Amino acid sequence: MSGDTGDMGLRERKKQRMYQAISEAAIGLFLEKGFDKVSVAEVAAAAEISKPTLFRYFPTKEDLVLHRFADHEDEAARVVAGRGEGVTPLAALRAHFLDGLERRDPVTGLNDHPAVLAFHRLLYGTPSLVARAYGYQERSEKILAGALGEGAGARLAAGQIVAVQRILAMENWRRIAEGESADEVWRDAVDAAELGFRQLESGLGALGYFEGQ
Repeated sequence: MSGDTGDMGLRERKKQRMYQAISEAAIGLFLEKGFDKVSVAEVAAAAEISKPTLFRYFPTKEDLVLHRFADHEDEAARVVAGRGEGVTPLAALRAHFLDGLERRDPVTGLNDHPAVLAFHRLLYGTPSLVARAYGYQERSEKILAGALGEGAGARLAAGQIVAVQRILAMENWRRIAEGESADEVWRDAVDAAELGFRQLESGLGALGYFEGQ
């Protein structure tokens, strides 16, 4: 039994490495030539695999880029599920977002590394990628709603939380894209995050949604 488990773990690690290798090869080409000027065949050739193999890993060309967000789809839900006793979901998510700002996590938009800026320009400058990103956002909302509870209340709360975090990240990225450094934006980013989560707490708390959680 333990041998089967080890084999499954090895296969999963190899699969994840393949995902990573294909995605990085694709992003390199997209950054060099532009998303719309690179064919799937070119990506397959760069990754040294066939087109059918590539499509087994990535159903669409856009997924080659958005794979970088795959690990973040359930991040908010994991934060809620792993919070300490007596800590509300919003308090846990607020602390996690503020920690991300402190660490300059690219997901918060507060990162001025040239490679991160180039990736964000690729993402937000390509309409088909922006449209596809909404699918990832919807899945993130659905997973978070499951962690918050059941019913319309959980779905509405998850939607508002994910929207606030997206808006905060986009504003941080916009300012950095216009030439400010992450250090220059940081203080305002923290203040905006504090305001955003206070508004969430006020709105959702007024509905009694997080009482007793």
